[in-house]
Amino acid sequence: MEISPLTKKQLEQRLLTLHQASLQLVQDISIDSLLEKIASLACKEAEAEYGAISIVNANNEIELFISVGMTRAQMDEIPHPPQGKGMIRVLINSKEPMRIANIEDDPRSIGFPQGHPHMTSFLGVPICQGEITIGQIYLTNKLNAQEFSDDDRLIIEMLAGYASASITNARLYRDLIQRDRVLTRRNEDLALLDQLASTLATSSDIKQILEKGLSQLMDYLRLEAGEIFLRQEDTKNLILMVHKGNSGNRLWKRKQYIFGEGIVGGIAISGSPVLLDLSENDCDELDPSSKTQGIHQIAVVPLIGRRGSMGALCAATCHPQPLDDFEVQFLQAIGSWMATAIENVQFNIQDRRLAILEERERIGMDLHDGIIQSIYAVGLTLEHARLLMKESPEQANKRIEQAEKDLNHTIRDIRGYILDLRPRQLHNEDLMKGITRLVTEFHANTLLDVRLQGPSEDISRLPKNQAVALFHICQEALANIAKHAHAHHTDVVLWTTNDRLLLEIRDDGIGFDSEDTKSTIGHGLSNMETRVMNAGGEVDITSEPGKGSSILAWVPFSEVESLVVE
Repeated sequence: MEISPLTKKQLEQRLLTLHQASLQLVQDISIDSLLEKIASLACKEAEAEYGAISIVNANNEIELFISVGMTRAQMDEIPHPPQGKGMIRVLINSKEPMRIANIEDDPRSIGFPQGHPHMTSFLGVPICQGEITIGQIYLTNKLNAQEFSDDDRLIIEMLAGYASASITNARLYRDLIQRDRVLTRRNEDLALLDQLASTLATSSDIKQILEKGLSQLMDYLRLEAGEIFLRQEDTKNLILMVHKGNSGNRLWKRKQYIFGEGIVGGIAISGSPVLLDLSENDCDELDPSSKTQGIHQIAVVPLIGRRGSMGALCAATCHPQPLDDFEVQFLQAIGSWMATAIENVQFNIQDRRLAILEERERIGMDLHDGIIQSIYAVGLTLEHARLLMKESPEQANKRIEQAEKDLNHTIRDIRGYILDLRPRQLHNEDLMKGITRLVTEFHANTLLDVRLQGPSEDISRLPKNQAVALFHICQEALANIAKHAHAHHTDVVLWTTNDRLLLEIRDDGIGFDSEDTKSTIGHGLSNMETRVMNAGGEVDITSEPGKGSSILAWVPFSEVESLVVE
């Protein structure tokens, strides 16, 4: 049967109808919906009983296949979707349209699977984007004719051009949405990391770090339960430190593991995360209540710090949707942050312990080389006086008087140590009252003559930060005088100008060489400079050997941003 060619008017009418229908395609940004519309439009324009459309990936493998014309019952009878073989593969590998009168007679056809509808005539047109094939349109069983006409091929080729633009737009929109979701997710992750960083950096308690970090993590990922096992210092033991969940039941049967033992210990030593899918496999190590809680998946990630593995973080979810790669990576990042924060706390504790040991050693050396030796010398003097009591009572009395003087000097040295070691703070009092307290204690412990002069005006308007700086400078200066100056008189003077408050501490002691300041007085003078600089002021330290010393510090009456120096 010959196919009558369309008249020019008929062809123009079909092209106009196709153009108007195709304009609607570019407005559809859903891939599935768009492909179904294209296939339906192709069937209508070419008068085909069945139609289908596929899009392929970069490897020319079918990415998506949509068919129209078959009922749901017919589709359910087909055992599998098209696999890209036979005529479908021929068209995928071709850039030219194919028009066949009876597909079953073509040697390139491999037939249809069981339950597939009977098909005869065939029209296949590739969908190209430039030189790249991105999909195909398949039509079978021409209605009211034995085969598809050349005019049908022309119409479907034009539709393929519209389809190419529409599919490309839909793909771009899909990729844009996916990227937006990824960026949004990454921004949310960064926001939580920033929040966690603030939490972890400001806490000095390991248990608090673990609890806050795990709580924020569970809230963000909507987890139902979580546990953290932490390595005990200088051991290979992993102890359950924190458990959080809707119920009081634990995730694991045991509270303690050894490095390398079980899943928790294995993850801690291997450094690689593991995802346990409880919907498919059972785990003997889990607490039996984990099934009753409805937990579907548990992620176990190591806590990796600068010195290696410190433990394991366990996160459980009851949601049937598994944790994705981003979430697992995020868990690993949180685990590393926790480990680093814990290490910092441990380093600080070790530093404080070391500082205490060094201070004890210094005090011990000072006591041994100074006070203990002085007491030993007093003992020798008294022993000599006892021997002289019968032979020369006058000399014996002189030796006793010398021993009394030496004991007074020793008592003075001990008071100096007490003054230096006793912690002082500016409590709920203004600067003048705080310095008055320092001066009173200084006089009681050293028995030195000390005079205090304060400003006539009220200085309560001085900001707290500036007041604390001057308080500590005065404390440091008086301690140095008690320990090193051998002074008889000390003056502490405060006075004001329009915009600043000044403090001067003078003594008539032995003074010191400014070039040898650090070795003579240690870190005291550098601490003064740091404190007053952070308060927005300055300090001037002057001294000469044999002529005493003077420390002049000032701070502004206005508040400044500063670092806190303890």
